[in-house]
Amino acid sequence: MRRRDFLGTASAGASVTAYEEEDPGTSNAEAPTSMVVERARAGRPHAGKVLLAIQPHADDIPIFAGGTVAKLLEEGYTGHLVRVTNDDMAGPGTVGETVLANERDNDQVARVLGLKPVFNLNYHNHWMDGVSKPELRLRFIYLIRLLKVDTVICYDPWGHYEENPDHYVTAQCVEAACWMAGGSKDYPEHFASGLEPHSVREKYYFARGPQLVNRIVDISSTIDRKVEANLANRAQGPAGRAGERLRSSLAERHLKLPVLGDDDATADRQYVKEFVLRANRLLGQEHGLEYAEAFHHVGPNALGVGYSREEMDDYIRHNAIPIEALPGK
Repeated sequence: MRRRDFLGTASAGASVTAYEEEDPGTSNAEAPTSMVVERARAGRPHAGKVLLAIQPHADDIPIFAGGTVAKLLEEGYTGHLVRVTNDDMAGPGTVGETVLANERDNDQVARVLGLKPVFNLNYHNHWMDGVSKPELRLRFIYLIRLLKVDTVICYDPWGHYEENPDHYVTAQCVEAACWMAGGSKDYPEHFASGLEPHSVREKYYFARGPQLVNRIVDISSTIDRKVEANLANRAQGPAGRAGERLRSSLAERHLKLPVLGDDDATADRQYVKEFVLRANRLLGQEHGLEYAEAFHHVGPNALGVGYSREEMDDYIRHNAIPIEALPGK
């Protein structure tokens, strides 16, 4: 799939008929096949939490998760952005010009969404299946421990029919890093430098093709931020100045699309809303929302006995008694 041909695939595999609205008081450890609609929450319920948005390329998060990233940051998360490749195969001009253009775009995406700082890992575009997976995994583990990441947003490591090696290699290494970062024996040199074991508790996985969707996120309140993030991707992606180009092309043929308005800035924004985000609009309509994004959501790790860590702590708090209070003591 060419990036500039991307229109209307974001909800692939996301058609559902039954769902329940998320209870903010739950542990978010829903069964993998249950459907949750996550709506905007008032205040800053996630204050103190850390979000790590990981994308192989500069336009992945804006296309598939820009609204959710903006929503979580508004709800209190501190966010950071990782771009895995240097995007040297996707953009205008020479390879060097392409790299620079994408780096600037990626920095602007981070500014628009409120993610800082940006970590560029600078692997070659389309070559991720040739890099050392243990090396890439180690770099993610280091960042997870350094930043004390609570939640990750990334490609789905089990998304079907993904043709881009940058996507599936990144996703597989991220998934492994999320739990390995919590180990007390992996990479002890980290601990000597002051870092501590730290596991990721929650993951939002997106995909270009079919996936097991169990969470629909209402992005109606942050749709304008998602539009701005996509406009920032001028070197590649389906947005950028596409509205301006279409408006100019139509004018040369003495035609006009009223939806594009009367100036280039309006044309660019309306092009994104009307065409690029069509899939988000249709997905939202399926669930009574204006706009939505689809994910496979993985909640806090279970202990292997059907309890999340919070549920186990709660059980102990309510049921444990002092040994001195036992009969015969």
